[in-house]
Amino acid sequence: MPAQETLQAPVAPDRAAPARRWWVGVDIGGTFTDIVFSDGAGSLLVKKVPSTRDDYGQAVCDGIGALSEANGVAMERIVSVAHATTVATNAILENAGARTGLITTEGFRDVLEFRRVRIPELYDLSYRKPKPLVPRRFRLEVRERLGPDGAVRVPLDEASVEAAARRLAEAGVEAVAICLLHAYVNGDHEKRVEEIVRRIMPAGTFICCSCDVLPEIREYERTSTTVVNAFLGPVMRRYLDRLHGRLKEIGLDRPLHVMQSGGGRMSAPSASDKPAYLVESGPAAGVVAAAHLAKRAGIEQAITLDIGGTTAKTAVVEGGEPTRTGEFEVGAGINLSSKLVRGAGYAIKLPFIDVSEIGAGGGSKVWFDQGGLMKVGPESAGADPGPVCYGRGGARVTLTDAVVALGYMNPAYLVGGELALDREAACAAIDAQIATRLGVSVETAALGVFTVAVTNMVRAVKSVSTYRGRDPRNFTLIVFGGNGPLLGASIAEELEIRRILVPPTSGVLSAYGLLVAQDMRESVRPCQGLLRDLAADAVRAELERMAAELRSGFDAESAHGPGGESRFLADLRYVGQAFELTVPAGGEALADLSVLAERFHEEHRQTYGHKAPDQPVELVNLRVMARGPTVEEAAGVPRTVPQASKRASSRPACFGPRHGSLHTRILRDRSLLGPKGVAGPLIIEEYDTTILAPPGWTARLTEGGDVLLSAGETP
Repeated sequence: MPAQETLQAPVAPDRAAPARRWWVGVDIGGTFTDIVFSDGAGSLLVKKVPSTRDDYGQAVCDGIGALSEANGVAMERIVSVAHATTVATNAILENAGARTGLITTEGFRDVLEFRRVRIPELYDLSYRKPKPLVPRRFRLEVRERLGPDGAVRVPLDEASVEAAARRLAEAGVEAVAICLLHAYVNGDHEKRVEEIVRRIMPAGTFICCSCDVLPEIREYERTSTTVVNAFLGPVMRRYLDRLHGRLKEIGLDRPLHVMQSGGGRMSAPSASDKPAYLVESGPAAGVVAAAHLAKRAGIEQAITLDIGGTTAKTAVVEGGEPTRTGEFEVGAGINLSSKLVRGAGYAIKLPFIDVSEIGAGGGSKVWFDQGGLMKVGPESAGADPGPVCYGRGGARVTLTDAVVALGYMNPAYLVGGELALDREAACAAIDAQIATRLGVSVETAALGVFTVAVTNMVRAVKSVSTYRGRDPRNFTLIVFGGNGPLLGASIAEELEIRRILVPPTSGVLSAYGLLVAQDMRESVRPCQGLLRDLAADAVRAELERMAAELRSGFDAESAHGPGGESRFLADLRYVGQAFELTVPAGGEALADLSVLAERFHEEHRQTYGHKAPDQPVELVNLRVMARGPTVEEAAGVPRTVPQASKRASSRPACFGPRHGSLHTRILRDRSLLGPKGVAGPLIIEEYDTTILAPPGWTARLTEGGDVLLSAGETP
């Protein structure tokens, strides 16, 4: 993040600058809700408030209201609100979505049961595939049939559609997914089915067609994605309507935008229609912000590590762009090594930032398995009651309790001192639950909890690096989230990573990512044929038509108005292959399709280690991705650097058997580091996070305002 003015305390009222506009980013985590105001010109206002699980909108409105009042920001000066949410993911994981029905072509009722012949662990005899989100009694067939070219082979039997709709209505179904054979080529039958179902089903029933959600080949993935979309539809509509209503209550009747899994934003109405795009909404925002920082800092290869109160999320950024995937399984847990490791979750074939996530964070509870082995997570204490040290009734020891006991975190300065911690209570709980059981000191027990948690998070980083053929030693680790800068160096040591970047306001970086992210839409159209037989002019004309159609509605709902860019892409494969690779289709490829073929050959070589330039290349789909402007593009980029408190102090902190307890310098302002840096052990206490530089690490300030931690260097 560029150097900026970061404000947590009250400042002069906004009346002094009547033309000043603000954009708001809100990221809801399991423990804290992070809120960032940005004026697009370098000023940030930051607030962390405990999440309210019973009604997430309550924390959002409380935080926005408090931040506005403290800094004199009038509600009419707020342009829009961007939001990242885990509601969609949780609805699937907890099977808390809508009662859903599926209408499909006769003979294809059990596509969701057959799935793909893949299991996550080849020799796991106890493997059980997930139950379909739609029970068999709600999966109904209608008589019709299209050919692979879209030609009608069996006309639609409307009587069978009416019968299916009545059965679903009598069963009290809330959402209906319509997925007919080969509808990706010709959606006429699906649209007619939709008309009939809407006439018969109760008003307000959520209905979606596969030709609108995913007009792509492959029956199982298309059916599964459409079903997930329907399953989430009523849940997300209620959630977004309720949140928008709460914002209106505080005088903030502004456009609401939501982060997509692929790293772009979409309007709340679009999100309500296509909630399957929101399944990994929360993790994507942080990766977008980290990629933005990596590009600004000239970092080509980075691993992002976002550790909050409940989870640890990690991803890879290469060439300034996050690694993306078009295949994802929600509920599958950590993706260890390969696209072939499938079968543990529900398939969604939409754009996703490739993020691995595990249940390990500051609120992770400590427990012992049947063999007496200590575990940390995945169950979290959340914000209420929270860790023992919160003093809100939490009984189980958490990672945060261990961190406080080790001296890494200041009990009087969490969230700028707004949340006081009880170190004595944390130590007493560690003594009773862990130290006495293991026959060790409280300090040793706390260090054990910290070490186990670090080991869990190392596994997450490996899942996107070593397990996928990347050497983490060649990457810079970008750490953020409330606990990322605190654990980053310990994780890096295990992986032999020698450079860590800690951006300003790293504790709320995901909320900031919502503001630098662009509004984004994607259009897909089947266009099958051998590349050598197609005319470049025809392909270019089709892409331009798709772009014009996409941008006609997109510019009107963009948070920052019209502008941005459109990218042309193509899905290609060798003849006989089952799966495609996506490559850029713009530039020279629009005039000469042999250039497009060469791009595919090279992408195939990078992905699979070989290419076959003499093998015919087949075009499967054309894609257009439209992106809008960012906040900086809309409002300029002047930056100022604050003069924060110069207070410095020290306290003892434990760094394991090798170093023991050391007198550790404490800084409240990263600007005190200077370009030459300060050697560890060192702790930098900021409003939204704590940065820990253990012995052997040096912390220095970069020109962009980042803290750079380097291993084995001296200032």
